[in-house]
Amino acid sequence: MEGERFPLHIGDTWLDPAPGCRLEDIPSAEVPDLHRYAVPHGHPALLAAIEARFGLPRERVLVTAGATGGLGAVAGATLDPGDAVLLLAPYWPLIPGVVRAARGEPVEVPFFDRARGPEGVRAALEAAWTPAAAALYLNSPNNPTGRVLTAEELAAVAAFARERDLWIWADEVYEDYAWARPHLPVARLAPERTFSVHSFSKAYGMAGYRCGWVAGPDGPAMKGVRKIATHAFYSTPTASQVAAARVLERGADWLARASALYRAAGREAAAILGVPEPEGGTFLFLDVGPWLDERGMEGFLLRCFDRNLLLAPGGSCGPSYENHVRVCFTAAPPDVVRRGVERLAELLR
Repeated sequence: MEGERFPLHIGDTWLDPAPGCRLEDIPSAEVPDLHRYAVPHGHPALLAAIEARFGLPRERVLVTAGATGGLGAVAGATLDPGDAVLLLAPYWPLIPGVVRAARGEPVEVPFFDRARGPEGVRAALEAAWTPAAAALYLNSPNNPTGRVLTAEELAAVAAFARERDLWIWADEVYEDYAWARPHLPVARLAPERTFSVHSFSKAYGMAGYRCGWVAGPDGPAMKGVRKIATHAFYSTPTASQVAAARVLERGADWLARASALYRAAGREAAAILGVPEPEGGTFLFLDVGPWLDERGMEGFLLRCFDRNLLLAPGGSCGPSYENHVRVCFTAAPPDVVRRGVERLAELLR
């Protein structure tokens, strides 16, 4: 691959973390336990920062190895072998594997591109319902569509989960990047059954730090999550937790700047491609079915590759989306994203 590359296939950011909150900013002289295991529950500094910022008691919080580690621990604690999980689709590509690793069965629920309003939400969930269901997973702002669910739509999800006695796995990693309307945590609507999963990777540009956290209802289920996490990764890297604690205390200006830059990048990419701007998150999700030839999606991605353009296949976000591609508009600096999106627009024309 010669010439400029356009890596728009992976969800990441071109921004470095906030100054003063990077690993190189943390001297071991100031943090005596920097090179030792953290308490499996979470480093005291980070637990204190989460409690101060979000008002959550420490008993309901677990620091995890990223949101992926958090969702894995939740799956292991809430599923029995053969239990089904309703995945509101299109979804984050790794969630079906998380379900299967816990011996559960993922069930696609075509949703974010078609279920509108409380009635539409109810209809989509009813259509996918199976008596084997034990939980449902949702991600709003959504990866990959960028949709931000309304309060009424989230209330319909919560009501359905309560009626069917389902756990709610709420993937909140894009909570700080909701523009069309304020982000509403599902836990406010169904606190007794919601596990909220958060990430410093997306919120603060710390993907390589592998640090996130889970908040859940107080009781046996949360204790189960802690047990699974202890045996899966024991504790989250200490230095990463110290950096995360610092960014919760000092990162407000960085977050505001990142949000403005991300929104501008999303608007520009959408305008170039002639699609609606995203309501939140860091992706555009495009139906490229009319441009597929006899080679299907593989051929289309190869045509993109020939132009040094890397995109993610939509089928990884659900079987119903095999004619789609996902474009991350924050994975590279805005000028690089612009040139990459322009190449995609030329291909689609």
